[in-house]
Amino acid sequence: MRKVWLVVVLAGLLVVPLAGCKSEPAGAAPEGKGKDIIQTATDAGNFTKFLDAVKSAGLTDTLRGKGPYTVFAPTDEAFGKMPAGTLDDLMKPENSKKLAEILKYHVVNGRLSAERASRTKELDTLSGQRLTVKVEEGGKITVDGATITKPDIVCSNGIIQQIDAVMMPPDVEKHKTADPAAEVQRKDIVETARETGNHNTFGKALKEAGLLDTLKGAGPFTVFAPTDQAFEKLPAGTLDNLMKPENKDQLAHILKYHVVQQKVMSDRLGRMRNLSTLAGQELKVTSEKGKVMVDGANVTQPDIICSNGVIHSIDAVMLPPVEEETE
Repeated sequence: MRKVWLVVVLAGLLVVPLAGCKSEPAGAAPEGKGKDIIQTATDAGNFTKFLDAVKSAGLTDTLRGKGPYTVFAPTDEAFGKMPAGTLDDLMKPENSKKLAEILKYHVVNGRLSAERASRTKELDTLSGQRLTVKVEEGGKITVDGATITKPDIVCSNGIIQQIDAVMMPPDVEKHKTADPAAEVQRKDIVETARETGNHNTFGKALKEAGLLDTLKGAGPFTVFAPTDQAFEKLPAGTLDNLMKPENKDQLAHILKYHVVQQKVMSDRLGRMRNLSTLAGQELKVTSEKGKVMVDGANVTQPDIICSNGVIHSIDAVMLPPVEEETE
């Protein structure tokens, strides 16, 4: 009887700790502890050029933020492989937006171990573009051709995957004009929308809502911009009422429902189902026979490239769903 009692007690001692354990999916990176991404990279000692670039592009606070983020960080040696003068040119103040676009191409939302990343063919980056992941012979993991040389450097707000090359966003090549300098000289979303000639009402609404500075910011943003004709489809008096000072917050919320804080080109947009907006609500994306609709609005002119994102013209004003208040 005493032996049976002893077995029961020991079994209980084993079960209690197990009940308190939290299992993780295979390949998940461990929860972050200790220092954030910036401090961890600083302590490593071989990411000085990457950190200088992050500071120059105004992204230090982003990578100190809550995250979590997965950062594919090129070493100093990786930056040394770039053509002479390239990094110095990118670090100039007038090229900060282009530099930020390149660096955001090295950052993915979420905490991904190298093993888990190796099982994912594509990764969405903060630049709104995708990285291609491959497993080479011998188990070597490459991301857009850069090799992960030191995996899984765990931080409090994410994880660093050390790589041996600086990755360049594909749309720099895909969408640039004949003049390489033109990519830097593009105008921001507000100026670009104004110059199209058919987003005048949208521009006035942005001004009344106090959102001009937001869409002149670094971004990148994707803006689904209703044309002047789209605003005319609203019930009579609706827009005039929204443009009143006392309705500024409501107008801002509606306009934020048209903005996504990442750069999403039309070729990728057609493969998506939902997009999170600055309003904190999601847009539903549908695609049929090459025709893309966002919350029922047709994308009539896609891929109007700006220095801080992209505009897709749409033929209707989208109204965010009304959220029911809970008592």
